[in-house]
Amino acid sequence: MKKYILTGFAFLINMIAFAQSDVELKLTLRDGNVMSGTSKITSVSLSTDYGKLEIPIKNVTALDLGISTDKATSDKVTALVKQLSNSNEQMRKSAYDELVKMDIKAIPAINNILYSSTYESEPTTYTDYTADAALLELQSKYNVTDGFSSKDVISIDYEYSMGGKYEFAKIDLKTEYGTLSIPKEKIKHIDVMYHGDSENGELTFKLLATKHISSNTNGGWFKTGIMVKSGQKLIITASGEVTFASLSGSKYKPDGSIVGSATTGTESYEGDYNSGSTYPSYGNVVYKIGDSSTQTLKAGAKFSGNVQSSGMLYISIYETVYNAANTGSYTVKISLK
Repeated sequence: MKKYILTGFAFLINMIAFAQSDVELKLTLRDGNVMSGTSKITSVSLSTDYGKLEIPIKNVTALDLGISTDKATSDKVTALVKQLSNSNEQMRKSAYDELVKMDIKAIPAINNILYSSTYESEPTTYTDYTADAALLELQSKYNVTDGFSSKDVISIDYEYSMGGKYEFAKIDLKTEYGTLSIPKEKIKHIDVMYHGDSENGELTFKLLATKHISSNTNGGWFKTGIMVKSGQKLIITASGEVTFASLSGSKYKPDGSIVGSATTGTESYEGDYNSGSTYPSYGNVVYKIGDSSTQTLKAGAKFSGNVQSSGMLYISIYETVYNAANTGSYTVKISLK
């Protein structure tokens, strides 16, 4: 079993939560369906190998839900797997049929048996009803891939991941079609979304030059978790300094200026989402609306403008070449009206 997971750099991303009565969630189900709505969840109770944590929902970015079993399921699976080695074909078939009718908790139970040091596989002459075949059939039935985790993994403040067991049976999700009660075992992933209100605060993020570069195809765009709506006024301010190994070690600021050079950038920018003047320069903080958007829009050191599209807000540092040897970071503050 995987041990407690704690990853990320030891710096704090302060989140002064946007005021909201309910938290907005986006649920990806194991059958591939996606549901969005609001919930009254205020915190996540996570039992880890080192104790129980109570994590405020405002600090939660996302949750990946593992597949765990229980003693009753494990005992039943163990008995049925033993029957798969029976010389009576009808008994093998009966045990196999019962296995593949079990719920998703049977998957880790079978997997644990197959990889245990005491497991003795069925005789090689029995190729029809095997534990391996039952596992594959259940994984296909519940759309579970190889390498699944038995633990739930929670992402905190966009930087830290922690493994344990998220203690809940279901989520009551209020949607436009009514309130739905969705069992935990049907949920694969949960994204926690935020709607901003600048009268009640702002969110602060850190962009790392080692990762959050617009040309980096592997996580270069930072997902803020902020949902914006067309017509909202977006305010972005940034400070800090980054060094681009991709640009001969030159140091840049969010306004696009080069440190120690006569080159100056634009200290502030105000304009509309689709204005032609939003084209960025090296070192600028940039943003886009929606993961699939191809528009890279300039924010610089200080931006104030109305968005003309709705969706998730992503931010990054503009550079056309990504180099992991970059150093430095920007602190970016975002608020909405």
